[in-house]
Amino acid sequence: MNSAIENIMTRQTIREYTAQQIPDSLLQTVLDAAIRAPSGRNTQPCHLRILSNKEKLDEMNTDFKNIVGWDTPAYTGWDIRPVYHNAPTFIFIFAKDKSDMAAGLMAENIALAAHAVGLGSCMIGSLGALFDDENGARKWKKYLEIPEDWHFLLGLTIGYPNEKPPMKDREDGHIKFIK
Repeated sequence: MNSAIENIMTRQTIREYTAQQIPDSLLQTVLDAAIRAPSGRNTQPCHLRILSNKEKLDEMNTDFKNIVGWDTPAYTGWDIRPVYHNAPTFIFIFAKDKSDMAAGLMAENIALAAHAVGLGSCMIGSLGALFDDENGARKWKKYLEIPEDWHFLLGLTIGYPNEKPPMKDREDGHIKFIK
């Protein structure tokens, strides 16, 4: 099997990470893959912010939980782990247009590149609640140096996996050929 296809077929969502920080050179490889994602007319609308500070990640989680509720299952494993799944690094994707689909392409490049170099990742959309909240948005956009009129589109945890979940089956019937 072609190595690119094998990488796509074997990539899984990781929700448990070691505390080991990602070396800068390896993280840069993943980020270089991210910015190679296609965008309409090569507008390159998405901007990334990378947060690898444990205290700030915990503060972000507290702010998030204060908005969505401490006992609300707003994300996977809400009762046992933070929204960032204890990953050492969190990548935020922002754009001026909140419906910009380039973020999904960029996120997929990040996830596949991370897997290719032995890292795990998990796409996090629920963190949007933090940026939908006026106070949360003001605080975190300022901290992340994002203009107030830009939108959080998607986030990703990234780090060394501390689990190997079984591959999940895929449902049939999602593809139909029309002649």
